[in-house]
Amino acid sequence: MIYAIFFVTLRDFCEMKAKNIFFLGIGGIGMSALARYFQRQGYHVSGYDRTPSELTGELEAEGIEITYEDDPSIFHCPLSIFHSDNTLVVRTPAVPEDSLLYRYFREHGFQIKKRAEVLGDVTRRKQALCVAGTHGKTTTSTMIAHLLQPVNAFLGGISMNYGTNVLIEPESPFVVVEADEYDRSFHQLTPYISVVTAVDPDHLDIYGTPEAYREAFAHYTSLITGALVMKHGIALVPRLQPGVKCYTYGMDNGQGKMENGPDFYATNIRVGEGTIVFDFVTPRETVKDIRLGVPVWVNIENAVAAMAVAYLVGKNLSTFNSQLSTFKGVQRRFNIHVHTPKIVYIDDYAHHPQEIATAIDSIRKLFPERRLIGVFQPHLYTRTRDFKEGFTRVLATLDECLLLPIYPAREEPIPGVTSEILLANGQWTMDNGKLVEKQDLVPELKRRIALSQQPVVILTVGAGDIDRLVPEITKSLNAEY
Repeated sequence: MIYAIFFVTLRDFCEMKAKNIFFLGIGGIGMSALARYFQRQGYHVSGYDRTPSELTGELEAEGIEITYEDDPSIFHCPLSIFHSDNTLVVRTPAVPEDSLLYRYFREHGFQIKKRAEVLGDVTRRKQALCVAGTHGKTTTSTMIAHLLQPVNAFLGGISMNYGTNVLIEPESPFVVVEADEYDRSFHQLTPYISVVTAVDPDHLDIYGTPEAYREAFAHYTSLITGALVMKHGIALVPRLQPGVKCYTYGMDNGQGKMENGPDFYATNIRVGEGTIVFDFVTPRETVKDIRLGVPVWVNIENAVAAMAVAYLVGKNLSTFNSQLSTFKGVQRRFNIHVHTPKIVYIDDYAHHPQEIATAIDSIRKLFPERRLIGVFQPHLYTRTRDFKEGFTRVLATLDECLLLPIYPAREEPIPGVTSEILLANGQWTMDNGKLVEKQDLVPELKRRIALSQQPVVILTVGAGDIDRLVPEITKSLNAEY
């Protein structure tokens, strides 16, 4: 049953009868979710990615063919089944315009669609419950999917509960979707209900100015057909269609009802012994003692947003506590890999100054007596340049800071933009701030742990390939501490 066609067959939105779907950049988290979906619908799915990864290995184990060579000659072999009249090409913007494979498909008349277009087409036949915003999209959307199980979902990370980034349930009327603002991708969606978590400017290589970034979110809200659930107090003026309702969410650090506050909020928040418990207030009633399965401070608001959506679509409030207490989180979203009296090691996907600040704040609340050593791999030359001051301020709140070289992804180097510029604020010395190469990171961490007079938290953050160092760091720390 799980492999039945539940949204819309590909030929409903393709002009030709495609039998094959080729993904340019299949190793991306959003692309891999679509690849898994179409493979389960019976299409022949294959793709290209620049380098192998744990995720591409999983796709290959599931029977999806992947090439790591940007070489069109693979389509000239005798066994080739790819022709312009039977193959749809799905492309992520991360694949550059000068890719040889991309150029081959263009020059040979293949139909090429952006990932966002395909995702919009695929999800349009269901009521889409979307999560947009600069931060918190993946965790909040995965929480919604967990609360509404069984449900359809296209997630921006690997759910720790389900071991995948795509969930398929033909009988559910809903599809949970992470609404990505990069390249204005979320403008391809038609949300029934959408959360907006934050509008802190990002992707200025695309938008140019903070105002243009926020304008993209304002336009996105005009696409909503049912209800908007936005974080209380964010700098967004919604542009809603007539009849679309607007709710706000947030949290109260006090003990009572919030005056002139959000419609949905957390109150009576209790933190201790590695747990977070709070009461969830709706416009009509309160659910006592919600316990977070992943006790991170930022997950309080993520959970409130997720429960607000579940509440609005009619989910029974009595189920919220048991379901959130069993939520295991998302890969690379504040995952605790080592937890001993001497060492706590946490890895997180944070790559924007505000996201890193949130991770640091959560650690300070959970482990107030420990020394905090941060390891940051900046992602993109443009982001490092555009948010230099923000990164510098937030990194200064660490006790010690190790920086890896910038992960370029799709970009060419920019003269004068290196990781070192984030240490150039006068605070850091070689004793507590340093640039390190990947191969030197583990020995440097061990050295610093040995010198510390107090228990240590190590935090690795970044959206590049820093995640490939996590197993080595975890193994080494577990072996010695």
